[in-house]
Amino acid sequence: MSYELIGISVLWLFLYGYVIIASIDFGAGFFAYYAKATKRDHIINQIISRYLSPVWEVTNVFLVFFFVGIVGFFPTTAYYYGSALLVPASFAIILLAIRGSFYAFENYGSKQSNVYMFLYGATGLLIPASLSVALTLSEGGFITEQDGVVSLNYWELFTSPLAWSIVALAIVSVLFISASFLTFYASRADDKTALDLVRKWALFWATPTIIMALTTMIALSQRNQRHYENMLDLWWVFGLSMGFFVIGMGLLYVGKHYGKAFIAIMLQFFFAFFGYGIAQYPYLLDPFIHIEDSVTNEAMGIALIAAFIGGLLLLVPSLILLMRLFLFNADYAKGKK
Repeated sequence: MSYELIGISVLWLFLYGYVIIASIDFGAGFFAYYAKATKRDHIINQIISRYLSPVWEVTNVFLVFFFVGIVGFFPTTAYYYGSALLVPASFAIILLAIRGSFYAFENYGSKQSNVYMFLYGATGLLIPASLSVALTLSEGGFITEQDGVVSLNYWELFTSPLAWSIVALAIVSVLFISASFLTFYASRADDKTALDLVRKWALFWATPTIIMALTTMIALSQRNQRHYENMLDLWWVFGLSMGFFVIGMGLLYVGKHYGKAFIAIMLQFFFAFFGYGIAQYPYLLDPFIHIEDSVTNEAMGIALIAAFIGGLLLLVPSLILLMRLFLFNADYAKGKK
């Protein structure tokens, strides 16, 4: 395997880690506001708070690693994506700042505020929606380059069925992943009332997730035939994804083994996410950024691979320790610590 393929594989793994951890975080914020708005915050918000308190500050580590790595491995991404995503990325950064600030105000301030909670919950859906624009742009046809100036065709973007289907898929996936994890966490805390509530949410958001995944496939077939046909060639990868989805939903439905159910759902998104990425090869941005043509020199690439694998080996044990101390600690989950 060439060093550029190793590099993009490591980066894609970082991005997958961000998708899972950030989805739990973003969805939990939305559910916290929704529970408060529907007068059920006394049921679920203690569980959500015990999860968010130790992890909300480390969520974006994976995203930072990915952005630094993608620019280091493929410098032309800074030129094309940096120019085209100036407005969407700036919007996402502002939302991330608002989210972090109002989380602190809400949890550590002298008094609670419905406005703070609303902003925290709303940004949990708007951030993945804004970040998903990058996936839409990678399919091609939205970015133009003329006289050395890269520009984004906003009319083409806002009227594209693919763009809106990816945004919708990002939002419902966040809610499904988060509700699935909170189901496991509520069972770990032995909180039956909260468990019943979040389990219903997980079962509910599963259907929109599958519907939007299929809708996105249809929209992709009309936008980028090459990518769509490559995905069809990888039918077995997406078949595995669907198989793990069925396993996860079956366990959630019968109300048993919630930890295994969440692992199955993680594997569902793992195979779907990597199947999507493999099918996009050899482009990072069709047709401007070709992986083999835009990669940095070999010495730099190998150094970056070593640095990021080292970072991954440092980050993963740290997250495991964090989870053992807080998330998977039965006494902490039950509020005894």
